[in-house]
Amino acid sequence: MNRLSTQNRAAVLRCLIEGNSILATSRITGAAKNTIVKFLVDAGQACAAYQNKHLRKLPCRVLQLDEVWSFVGCKEKAKASAIDAHPGDVWTWTAICAETKLIPAWRVGDRSSRTAMDFCADLSRRFSGELQITSDGHPAYKMAVGMNFDLDRTHFAQLVKIYEKDEQGFDVVVRADKVPVFGTPDIDLVSTSYVERGNLTLRMSNRRFTRLTNAFSKKLENHCHMLAVSFMAYNFARKHSTIKTAPAVAAGVTDHVWTMVEVVEMIDAYVAIRDRAAADRAFVLKLTAQRTTPKTYTPTPKDQLPAPWYLDPENGVPPDNGNPEKSN
Repeated sequence: MNRLSTQNRAAVLRCLIEGNSILATSRITGAAKNTIVKFLVDAGQACAAYQNKHLRKLPCRVLQLDEVWSFVGCKEKAKASAIDAHPGDVWTWTAICAETKLIPAWRVGDRSSRTAMDFCADLSRRFSGELQITSDGHPAYKMAVGMNFDLDRTHFAQLVKIYEKDEQGFDVVVRADKVPVFGTPDIDLVSTSYVERGNLTLRMSNRRFTRLTNAFSKKLENHCHMLAVSFMAYNFARKHSTIKTAPAVAAGVTDHVWTMVEVVEMIDAYVAIRDRAAADRAFVLKLTAQRTTPKTYTPTPKDQLPAPWYLDPENGVPPDNGNPEKSN
């Protein structure tokens, strides 16, 4: 089976995480579009699994939460007139550590309380110490943070932005109120600047988030896979301009800044384990599957086909014997 080399796959990842589309990556690297898409699926699964496993017991103390908008297939307002069914608007819920700049978790979904609960439930299991959390004024955060985090070790506040109309009729922020919700949050640390800057980095480095283009995701699965690759590169393989190292290094998750070749090797190791496990499951299923066909077979009338003429010399007649014109 033909397969891209490690260096070529690393080049594909570099193109994807630097804001190139699938077709642009194909033109730059020479790899086929379908090859890139198939590799993206493997890379997304591997990067999501690796970060889910290793981003645990983090020493983060100050977290900021936010949601960033995008769409899959078409925008929400165009769903009614779309030919095919599409997810429409999707929101990526993100968190960032204000000190290490690490993104410990994310969640793709709508902007409902249910997605907020799922996001905070996953996020709350990744820290080992006391936390101060800041979010925007979205009301879903109050219940989600309060029900999933330890209230004795968590201090939560919201930065509520107040909007008014300007002279042209556009909404503008006139002030931002720091509102404590529970615990004793430090008011000086109540901010969402870092997570909003992280969302800008995501839009700049992930082509699927670029507005007014046709590079948006057409399938929700590929959208999630590309997000996992983007966050893997951000956390492990890119030096942050403020802390001068990768966020995962600053958080003690790894001891060095990864290269794209190391990321590809991690993907290969994951795919090998995944495929081996799938083969083992298929083998066990084949051994334990119940028989679906009967042990004996009785022919039915439709199975009793007439024998061909050359196997029945007594009754069979060649097809052209009764037509002298064809025989001549």
